[in-house]
Amino acid sequence: MFDGFWVNILRYFRYFITTLLGVLLNAFAPFAPLFKRPVTSIAVFGFFAGALVLIGLTLRAMLGLSTI
Repeated sequence: MFDGFWVNILRYFRYFITTLLGVLLNAFAPFAPLFKRPVTSIAVFGFFAGALVLIGLTLRAMLGLSTI
């Protein structure tokens, strides 16, 4: 009844990883040309860092972890 159960579970895990990598590669492929010039790459990194800080501060305020 459970012949090959763990093999099948491993296949689902590999499918999940490859699907996730495919989605990430397709999501970030349009940003690849922006990293060819130093000025735009610094701007993109700054934007992503600012977005992460904004999300972090928003979550801390929503969860009441700090007094703002």
